[in-house]
Amino acid sequence: MNKECISPKILFTDMDGTLLLNNSTVSPEMKTALDRLTQAGHRLVLTSGRPLDSILEVMETAGLFYPGTLIISNNGSLIYDCCSRAPLMEKTVAFPIAADIMAMAKEKGIHSQTYTAHEIVCEKEDEEVIHYRKRIHMPLITALDVLSVLQRPPYKVHCIHLTDKTLLETLKKEVEIKYGGEITAQFSNDQYLEFYSREAGKGNAILEVCRHFGTPAADSVAAGDAPNDISMLLAAGTGIAMANADPCVKEAADFITSLDNGHNGLIEAIEKFILC
Repeated sequence: MNKECISPKILFTDMDGTLLLNNSTVSPEMKTALDRLTQAGHRLVLTSGRPLDSILEVMETAGLFYPGTLIISNNGSLIYDCCSRAPLMEKTVAFPIAADIMAMAKEKGIHSQTYTAHEIVCEKEDEEVIHYRKRIHMPLITALDVLSVLQRPPYKVHCIHLTDKTLLETLKKEVEIKYGGEITAQFSNDQYLEFYSREAGKGNAILEVCRHFGTPAADSVAAGDAPNDISMLLAAGTGIAMANADPCVKEAADFITSLDNGHNGLIEAIEKFILC
């Protein structure tokens, strides 16, 4: 066995465009690789922009609950312990800032939404949220005053425009100018722009998980495909970009898979850097 592979490692993996096939499922081959990974004493931590309930749904369907399972959701705003069913870390967006971001989006004709613990919340059931819910199977609440539905500040504000990324880019710049010291604005794909606390982010979250398990960051492997994955690729000991990743993600990575997510490209990285 290669000496580099003796110490237990943590695999932090994004879901959409990375771990999952294009139909949002886990292939049998991927499930086998993840079973081997955990049986060998390594850990799997799903690290996604998705809300917690959406991640739990995928894990339940695919059978991905392993001993000591943690989840990083909402782009690093929530670290959740599946065993105790409780948060390990939470970072939120203050109500006044969330309200202002949503107002700025509305002025530009951009859909915005946020979340309760278990529901999506937005002003109306429009084309954007219908598109979103094709993959994220969560109940929807509509309200003219979106934030009045929430009992606590949200983990993130999620803005969607299905046809014009330049509008989202303009919104991103404006929010960064106004709230750059408090908020991170990042794309999870060309249609989705997400706003969350600067204390959150996938990079900060994976470092917190490493501390929790007493695992050196050098023994972590992070895999992703979108700009919101870059912080964790840089924070991890080894950063993996998928063959289908954005060019900026590939630039930040230590290794690029030869196959895309639709062809189980992540297995190549698991075998090379963890099950070696």
